[in-house]
Amino acid sequence: MELMGTNLVSFDSIFDRPYTFLDKLLSMKHILITGASSGIGAALALEYAQEGHRLSLSGRNRERLNTIAHLCENKGAHVHTALIDVCDRAAMTDWLLKTDTVHKIDLIIANAGISNGSGNADNWEESTRDIFAVNLAGTLNTILPLLPTMVARGTGQIAVMSSLAGFRGLASSPAYSASKVCVKAYGEALRLRYGKDGLKVNVICPGFVESGITRQNTFKMPLLMSGDKAARLIRHGLDKNKAIITFPWPMALATRLFASLPLWLVEGLSTFMPKKE
Repeated sequence: MELMGTNLVSFDSIFDRPYTFLDKLLSMKHILITGASSGIGAALALEYAQEGHRLSLSGRNRERLNTIAHLCENKGAHVHTALIDVCDRAAMTDWLLKTDTVHKIDLIIANAGISNGSGNADNWEESTRDIFAVNLAGTLNTILPLLPTMVARGTGQIAVMSSLAGFRGLASSPAYSASKVCVKAYGEALRLRYGKDGLKVNVICPGFVESGITRQNTFKMPLLMSGDKAARLIRHGLDKNKAIITFPWPMALATRLFASLPLWLVEGLSTFMPKKE
């Protein structure tokens, strides 16, 4: 783990402008986002970047992460970044606990994810394990360290990134869809278990969104959405505390119908689906 640029308010500035500082402090929100150096994660960071908000962003690409951090700072946010792999359980735990100790985290968005290569016979096993490691274990590494703390506080919000592909296992993307099925089910279960304790848990299930993941696809992607629009829809859903945030709605409806079909019919339809991985 490597921590990078921290933007903090000095005590001098507090006493120079006490009313302004207090006003900002009361409205300040601390959002932590993993996978923030590109795709939906970067778009979410920019969506939440505003005066009075504190952002803790992680990613694996230093240059891209620094670029996003600077853009967020230009919009008035206080930004703290960490060059860290979500698969590194010890480093994630250390970062999360220290970050929350400095400034209480209000919202965790476990966004980091991958999808590539598990359909390739040359590296099928390795890439399949990588997908599960990042999408599932990486999500657990992001939310478990602070889950007891948030439950004890009786406040806070956790959002996990699933997918419309997470409504059932897909022959076109076995590892990706299965990992997202797990994330979706776990997020739903956490919401049911801890909602009464004041913890908000939300599952995000996007369709095709412009990102590094979708750029690898060689097939036509219906209703492909920009990252900016996706981020706005996600933020709106989180503000409303929606249990499952799905979009775009025509594809979400089709996905729900497909998930309800009997397996024998799905087997027939799957022969027409392009391979994603």
